[in-house]
Amino acid sequence: MGFAERPEPTFARIALDAGASTQGSYMVIADAQAPAYWEGWRLGVTLSLTRANRLGYYGQGNNTVYDRDSTSGPGHSYFYRVSRANRAARVTIQRKIVGPLRVLVGGSLEYTAFRALPGVTRFEQDSTGPFVDRVGRVGIVLDTRDVETDPHRGVFAEAIAASGRGYTRTSAALRLYAHPLERLILAARVGRETITGTAPLAVQQTMETSEGPLVALGGARSLRGYYDSRFVGPGKIVYGVEARYGLLWSPRLLEVKLVAFYDAGRVFGPGETVRLTRQGLHSALGGGVAVALLRNTVITVQAGKGTESTQVTFATAWTF
Repeated sequence: MGFAERPEPTFARIALDAGASTQGSYMVIADAQAPAYWEGWRLGVTLSLTRANRLGYYGQGNNTVYDRDSTSGPGHSYFYRVSRANRAARVTIQRKIVGPLRVLVGGSLEYTAFRALPGVTRFEQDSTGPFVDRVGRVGIVLDTRDVETDPHRGVFAEAIAASGRGYTRTSAALRLYAHPLERLILAARVGRETITGTAPLAVQQTMETSEGPLVALGGARSLRGYYDSRFVGPGKIVYGVEARYGLLWSPRLLEVKLVAFYDAGRVFGPGETVRLTRQGLHSALGGGVAVALLRNTVITVQAGKGTESTQVTFATAWTF
């Protein structure tokens, strides 16, 4: 009964997800999370076997160009696509220090291999071999959200330092949630990441968070309105603001919300200083519908439009 006053979605859970597509993609993910099973401790273990057989690849850097004509003609159907296979094991342990403040330690072992698709592809110009990565990470997390899965109010801030094979990465993010009217929730976030050393392509395609790596920059969790991994670089900045209005409003039982958002972000190349800036930003506007069930289930369908084609995303978590 007292659990209704806690922010965690569950005491603990174990999930097995599996799926496959007609185009050769697949995933098998075993995930165990115990955010409240042991008082003051959080444990997460994830094992994954995935292949994204039509992942976008447009080159590296903030100014890569999408040319629709490059995808036309015989042998050019997959010009901006690549196949990426990944096997990973990840463990994260968090310990409460005081109040909403936690420290984090974790590690992962990951194997990633890319394969060029048939015909002429952009990836052939930057072809890279398989990469085995061993990563250790430490961090600090401040979390005052009222409910973690579907927050109505609160602050979430994190800073993480990680070291892999030949590189280091530092990541930080701030998310704010306000509830000014009964059915209206406003959310905002800013995140940045810097990678130094020799970072492989697979590392540059993601941003590190305490909840797990996110594909960036582009896609449902970073820059809606652009294809997954649309912009790739060792440094990243991402911004976002969002309004969520409840059409059906039975808090913590069933909430159906209209969503409007603005996302922006960019990547920085090797040697560039990652900074908060308005220069060189890629941006997108959009909206959608979200359904929140009880305290631990969120489903979103959203459409975003940047300077390229409109992207429609389906997700089982908020973008931020």
